[in-house]
Amino acid sequence: MGFRAEPSEFLDSRASSCPSGHETPWERGRPRPPGTLSGGVDASVRPALPGNSRSESARANAPHRSGGARAAALLVCTLLLGACGSSPAGDPVRFTVPEGSGFGGVADTLSSREIIQWPSVFRLYARFRGVARDVKPGVYEMQRGLAWSEILDKLVSGDIVQMTLVVPEGWTLAQIAPRIAEATDASADSIYAALLSEEAAERYGVPGPTLEGYLYPATYILPFGITASLVVDRMVGRYKQVWTPERRALADSLEMSENEIVALASIVEKEARQWGERDTIAAVYHNRLGIGMALQADPTVQYALGEHHERLLYSHIDEVADHPYNTYRRAGLPPGPIASPSTGAIDATLNPAEVSFLYFVARPDGSHIFTRSLAEHNNARAQVARMRREAAASAGETPAGER
Repeated sequence: MGFRAEPSEFLDSRASSCPSGHETPWERGRPRPPGTLSGGVDASVRPALPGNSRSESARANAPHRSGGARAAALLVCTLLLGACGSSPAGDPVRFTVPEGSGFGGVADTLSSREIIQWPSVFRLYARFRGVARDVKPGVYEMQRGLAWSEILDKLVSGDIVQMTLVVPEGWTLAQIAPRIAEATDASADSIYAALLSEEAAERYGVPGPTLEGYLYPATYILPFGITASLVVDRMVGRYKQVWTPERRALADSLEMSENEIVALASIVEKEARQWGERDTIAAVYHNRLGIGMALQADPTVQYALGEHHERLLYSHIDEVADHPYNTYRRAGLPPGPIASPSTGAIDATLNPAEVSFLYFVARPDGSHIFTRSLAEHNNARAQVARMRREAAASAGETPAGER
């Protein structure tokens, strides 16, 4: 016959009668009653010892642990989906993330384009990574089969579709407007009209009278879908970066305004076929301005004509005799720039060569002969005319008319 002890009694008897790990006299040499443990404890009554039993509170929390396990399993599956993807295949799919778009809308767009499956799980994955609010707006291109982690990385970093806009040095608004139109949804005519307005110069904070000369010539990397106004913002902003305090100080030392420097630099840009001559060409015009001599700059007449002529004739000059940009008929600088000058042309205008030349004439190869007097200039013109005739004869052509 055995006995049933409460856990507290069992602990008390062991503490008072025998060292830990030894049997009691009752147990020594006697068979244990069925259903008892060492020490005569009924196996149906187990003491609540730490580490080898479940308390009532643990049993009560079992459903919560089961739910936590399911959540953990779901999280693991989500992470695996984010890390994995099939091999990207096919042409990139283009889609737009509008400004202010919520992540739910982004996930739905990706799903509709078949870039992802299970948009609700994709949203959970983005929330787990903590980037659901960090998606950048813009136009994107992605292949189907891309891993979710890569998709999120592109959306968060703003890896949008971009295009290149190239504006060469010396281009006019008439040439730049179609380039801007190609990069935007606006028409070339509407862009050109806006650029030529005096309101535009005031709006963008440049001397004017229009935006001619103030859209800086450079290579621009633009996001796909950009507006024409934002393109102009960027180009004018790039122009303004040229005007450092040092350059403004140089303009002040020449007693010339920003408008006058840019106007003269635009003429220098159009005249110089070889960049090494820009400071000498600038010096010729500075010297003429210094003695009140007409600039007689061919590019200004070409600008007044509105079209380019390979050789400028006297008839062309007479055709635009009253035009404010005709520097053969009007003294001083034109009202504004005639093209977009580069930093090099602006610097040449701010730092002209120290020479006394008043004239130059272009050789067939684009270089110039610089002279100090009209007699020297006429001799140089005759020399260039011979060069042109010889070049035309060797090519079997008739030389263009001389001015």
